[in-house]
Amino acid sequence: MKTDYTIIQADWSSEQADIKLVRETVFMQEQNVSAELEWDGLDDKAIHLLARDDFGKAIGTARLLPDGHIGRLAVLKPWRSKGIGKALLTRLLGVAKKNKLNKVDLNAQSQAVGFYEKLGFTANGEEFLDANILHQHMEKIISE
Repeated sequence: MKTDYTIIQADWSSEQADIKLVRETVFMQEQNVSAELEWDGLDDKAIHLLARDDFGKAIGTARLLPDGHIGRLAVLKPWRSKGIGKALLTRLLGVAKKNKLNKVDLNAQSQAVGFYEKLGFTANGEEFLDANILHQHMEKIISE
C-alpha cells in the first residue's frame, strides 16, 4: 500500500516551526484555542513526531511527555481520514514502549473518544472542559 506521507521523530529545536504551523492551524485557528493554552512550555521536554507529505510539507504532529502523557495530536484538514492520526499515535505508543513506560494517558476531545478506543484506550473519569472543548481523560496500559 502506497502512502503519500512519512513520519519522523522530530527535533523540537530545529523543527518547531513546522510543528507550530500544524498546531496553530488545527488548534488555534480551527478550534479557537488561545496561544497561552497551546504553548504550555512543555515542548522542549517532549518527544515529537512530525508527518510530512511527499513534498516535505508538515501535515501532522503529536507529542509524548516524559510522564507518558500523549498530546497535541493534530492533522491538517485535507489529510484527515487518511490514517495519519492513527499512524502518529501508533508510532508514539511504540516510542513509549521503547522508553519503558508501562502506561500512557491523554485528554481526548470528546468527539474523538471512539478513535482512541479503537487503539485500546479506555475512558477514565468524567468529561471536562479544556479550552472550551469537552474532553475525556483516557489511559492505555503498554504491554510487554
